[in-house]
Amino acid sequence: MLRNEVFACFVFYSTLLILKMYTLAVITGQVRLRKKAFANPEDALRHGGIEYNREDPYVERCLRAHRNDMENIYPFLFLGAIYSMIGPSLSVARGHFLVFFLARIMHTIAYLFVFRAPIRSLSYTIAQLPCVSMAIQIIIAVAAYA
Repeated sequence: MLRNEVFACFVFYSTLLILKMYTLAVITGQVRLRKKAFANPEDALRHGGIEYNREDPYVERCLRAHRNDMENIYPFLFLGAIYSMIGPSLSVARGHFLVFFLARIMHTIAYLFVFRAPIRSLSYTIAQLPCVSMAIQIIIAVAAYA
């Protein structure tokens, strides 16, 4: 499969996105520790007492950023893998993958650093463009078999 240059390019950007998601999970854990805001009583007890079994607005922001990643990166993983199999040009495919990757990085930065609107929503929208493009091309490529 990695002899398919488009698929190899997809694997590169997909792996970077997964690493970004892992990084966001670590950041969320670190924010929980720093803010002493734990979702589970046993964790709160371990870190100072049951009063730390609470929510924190910034921890919730990190969790929303992570949830948004899951809602957007998982479909990209499917679409990009299938798109890689329908024979797009490497340069066009790389453009799709790179735009999605950069927009998701910007989205996370905007979320975590509380950038003013509409930066986060623009990043989200820009990331959707290559996904919609890939989805349309996939449907066109397989419509004859439906």
